[in-house]
Amino acid sequence: MTFVVRPAKPSDAEVLPEIERSAGETFLTLPDLAWISSDEVSSPDDLRPLIAAGTVWVVDDQVGEPVGFLSAEAVDGELHLWEIAVAQAFQRHGLGRRLIDAAEAHARQAGLAALTLTTFCNVPWNAPAYEHMGFDRLMEAGDRLGALLAQEAERGLPDRCAMRKPLR
Repeated sequence: MTFVVRPAKPSDAEVLPEIERSAGETFLTLPDLAWISSDEVSSPDDLRPLIAAGTVWVVDDQVGEPVGFLSAEAVDGELHLWEIAVAQAFQRHGLGRRLIDAAEAHARQAGLAALTLTTFCNVPWNAPAYEHMGFDRLMEAGDRLGALLAQEAERGLPDRCAMRKPLR
């Protein structure tokens, strides 16, 4: 199957929440985190400003329908990855990595210093996978990422860590 990564268009905003919902179903395999499959997802209104800023990428299947996306935002000279989601039927094809590669290329071109994210520390397709892509777990998250981790803890997200991939 041929997949194409491209910047998101405004019309993509409506379908991206369904992709995120589908990706969340993977958490049904983890009893302690199964509730995530029915947790709140990004709304089209949340995604539109990021799409307008050029920091959302989608991966299309061979008929041009989005099957995955990455949303990000430039913050403090770094590109923070808010969400990486691939519809369950299309997982394990390297599409998440391709989306991260697109975000990294954008960040490098924009002169940003790093990619950052917060994620589950011990879920195999989270922190361990990001480490294989060059992200480091931060022992000290700093103010911005520390505040995000605190917000996530308030939402009930357990075992989270902040990660950073330097680009310079």
